[in-house]
Amino acid sequence: MQLTGSEIVIQCLLEQGVDTVFGYPGGTILNIYDALYDHTDEINHILTSHEQGAAHAADGYARATGKVGVCFATSGPGATNLVTGIATAFMDSIPVVAITANVVLPMLGKDTFQEIDIAGVTMPITKHNYIVKDVKNLADTIRKAFDIARSGRPGPVLVDITKDVTAAKCEYTKKKIKEYVPEYKPDEAEVEKILKRFKKAEKPFIYVGGGAVASGAYKEVREFAELLDAPVCDTLMGKGVFDGRDERYTGMIGMHGTKASNFGVSECDLLVALGARFSDRVVGNAKKFAANAKVIQIDIDNAEVDKNIKTDACIVGDLKLVLTDLNKRLEKQNHSDWMKHIAEFKKKYPLSYNKNVLSCPYIMEKIDELTKGQAIITTDVGQHQMWAAQYYKYSMPRTFLSSGGLGTMGYGLGACIGAKVAKPDKTVINIAGDGCFRMNMNELATASRYNIPIIQVVINNHVLGMVRQWQTLFYNKRYSQTVLEDKVDFCKVAEGLGCLAFKVTKKEEFEGVFKKALKANAPVLIDCIIDMDEKVFPMVPGGAPISDAFDESDLKGKK
Repeated sequence: MQLTGSEIVIQCLLEQGVDTVFGYPGGTILNIYDALYDHTDEINHILTSHEQGAAHAADGYARATGKVGVCFATSGPGATNLVTGIATAFMDSIPVVAITANVVLPMLGKDTFQEIDIAGVTMPITKHNYIVKDVKNLADTIRKAFDIARSGRPGPVLVDITKDVTAAKCEYTKKKIKEYVPEYKPDEAEVEKILKRFKKAEKPFIYVGGGAVASGAYKEVREFAELLDAPVCDTLMGKGVFDGRDERYTGMIGMHGTKASNFGVSECDLLVALGARFSDRVVGNAKKFAANAKVIQIDIDNAEVDKNIKTDACIVGDLKLVLTDLNKRLEKQNHSDWMKHIAEFKKKYPLSYNKNVLSCPYIMEKIDELTKGQAIITTDVGQHQMWAAQYYKYSMPRTFLSSGGLGTMGYGLGACIGAKVAKPDKTVINIAGDGCFRMNMNELATASRYNIPIIQVVINNHVLGMVRQWQTLFYNKRYSQTVLEDKVDFCKVAEGLGCLAFKVTKKEEFEGVFKKALKANAPVLIDCIIDMDEKVFPMVPGGAPISDAFDESDLKGKK
């Protein structure tokens, strides 16, 4: 049948099973929005307050579901406003398709009003991107975009469409979309080598990253840990793959990882990396990372193997399929002495904080208690992000959504909205510092417009907390441009944007307020005032080995 390019866009989204789009209209994308008007019963469009919010919401939707998130934007500034969200998704391997429109083909390259080469701008931060200049190529291009976004190592894809293509007509034939099914053909020699390493190891350690979330391998990871009889640590991106309450779990690894994880990995004789890329925040000093260990890496992306840390052996493939194969071959191991040693680390070096005052660790433990560990937690970036990772016990994947690779301040609220739209039956909470919250707090208007019942917790210390922590420890307390003492009242802002709001200044107040938020069935902000000099511990100085992790007691000892 003959359809316009705009109608083809909508039909292709329906082919892909898209039920939600986040976006903001404008001149060049008007034809697509006009076509969307006839499909509001099939595709739910969320009008965000800013295009960056749309990109983050599509990202949060994708992280919460494992499906491809979708966002729309018009040309020029509309498209460039997506860039930070696209880069965030790219760094964390999140499947997002961003659809933008551009000026008509004859006007491309002439500095036309609101023209930008968004394909050129986003080339380094997308898995692939396209500009469609012929309506005959449109349907297949959109299909390819979705296929690329969700296959292999996931990632964002941008499709830019000139406005004349959205108006032109051509023949459209509906296609049945094949679900992506990963393939894995084991390299028998490498598998046998790895199985020998497993059997020979006396002090194995498992390190879990975001690839385990992407592959849906949490059951296989847990079975593998039992068979190998090893402790398990995770990255920020790997939260929830391994149950945070399991006795094998040692906490996060790296710059703000637990001492049990950092010391254990530094002592182990075999480190098994599952869907993890050895980022600088995990590794610290690469030359001294896991220096006593043979390193086994299992990852879907061959480019990550030996990129940051030299491996002894590796398997390139989908983690779920690889572990399914390995678990059938691996005999049950026994490392009771090593497990006791790690248990002693956990007992000797627990996470700790001042329990006499209102603090983010207390808030996270209380949220964990009141939600029974079943909420989806989104975060912005900084101290609150680390506390949210440390003190909430994640038991399932896709319940901790945070910008890991890019470290995007302002990410959390949009992602929270996207996650709640995707998972309406889940409690969804965004944890943000006051510095981050300022960046995209206008998205509270989106939550109130659609009555999306999210809970926004602001950890308000009136400073840029993580930067201040570094200034305190490494810059002689020279607090250059990190104090946020001003007249901004977040509760009034939230109420002005149509949300309920509460201010908490004492530890004893938080539980009652949070219970009200849980029952409100409306978007709620809780402004929590904490001390500006609360610090995240443990900590590893930049470039130091992770075995140099220190906490407040170590600092007092040095004094």
